[in-house]
Amino acid sequence: MTPIYLFAAVLLLANAGVGAWRIWQGPTSADRMIAAELITTTTVAVLLILSALVDQPVLIDVALLFALLAAVAMANFVTRTWTLLREDGEAREEARHD
Repeated sequence: MTPIYLFAAVLLLANAGVGAWRIWQGPTSADRMIAAELITTTTVAVLLILSALVDQPVLIDVALLFALLAAVAMANFVTRTWTLLREDGEAREEARHD
C-alpha cells in the first residue's frame, strides 16, 4: 500500500506546483486566492497521507488546522472583495446620477 500513498503524494505535490504557478501568473486576485485554496487543500491531503504512512495521528490535527485556516482565509477574502465591489458599484451609481 505504501507505493500507492507515495504516488498519490507525488501527484498532489505536482498539483500544488501548478497552483503555485497560478499564484505567480494569476491575472486577478480571485485567481490567486483560488490557487492558494488549491495549495491548502493539497497540503491537507498530503498531511493525511503522511499521517497514514508514518503512523502519526498528530498530523491529522495539523491537517484539520490547515483546513480551518483556509476556510477563514477564504471567508475573509470574500468579505473584503464583496465590500469593495459594493462600494465601487455605489460610487458608479452616484456618478451616473450626477
